Amino acid sequence: MKITERTISAIGKIATGDEHLSTYRSGPQLVRLFNEFGTNDIYGQGFPSRWQYAEDKIRSLNGTDAIGALLCQILDPREFMDTEFSMSEAVQYVNARFKYDGYEVVIDNGLAKIRDLAGIAVTCEHPFQGSKKEGHLFIDEQIKKAETKIKEGDYDGAITNARSLLEAVLTELEKTLDKNAPPYDGDLTKLYKRVQKLLNLEPGRPDIEGPLKQVLSGLSSIVNGMAGLSNKMGDRHVRSYKPNKHHASLVVNTAKTLANFLFETHQYQKGKSS
Repeated sequence: MKITERTISAIGKIATGDEHLSTYRSGPQLVRLFNEFGTNDIYGQGFPSRWQYAEDKIRSLNGTDAIGALLCQILDPREFMDTEFSMSEAVQYVNARFKYDGYEVVIDNGLAKIRDLAGIAVTCEHPFQGSKKEGHLFIDEQIKKAETKIKEGDYDGAITNARSLLEAVLTELEKTLDKNAPPYDGDLTKLYKRVQKLLNLEPGRPDIEGPLKQVLSGLSSIVNGMAGLSNKMGDRHVRSYKPNKHHASLVVNTAKTLANFLFETHQYQKGKSS
């Protein structure tokens, strides 16, 4: 977990109590606190100021799992029992900075926990990575843009880039599999049906088992839904519905999952024919 200087300062003030949102910790108490997380300090003459010591120790933990454990300890609701301080106010103070690092503190079953605001993201691994071909570079660009826009809160833009990613993947596969492929006319559903046929993924094929037919039919429904959803929620058209983060995450992760499946299917069939 990597956090910024602003967050380090905020955590330091909660640890020391200098923001008057948590109990004051003396120099020896701070030493005991940080010694629980791997340091071996002794309080004595020449000891730095409390705030400086706290921030320096937090910096030394930055980028490790210990930074999250430290934060959960100093924001533990039990630390606020029988005090004049409000745990929720301290959490709010930290989260105001913490969110820019992509995290937040939540109280779950009476304990402080760290939640990743980015959520679980699907990684799109495609065989064109490193290629300088224009279409391949465009695929990379759409993946990065969609992920970045979710983090920045631009959910309309993320949905638009997710659709552009799927369009680029399908177009590239069609050109690879059919040298006489027609130019893309903007109809995502028709494009998918053509690629579906080229990859032998048509759910109506007699040699495909029933459960797999349902899955393949579901993929067609996903593409249809993404086409309609991007029209209503994306930023390429007049928006009729404002997306939330979980909507954008669903669309982006779905696009990447489908792209992975199509790439893997193509690679599998290419291997069989070689």
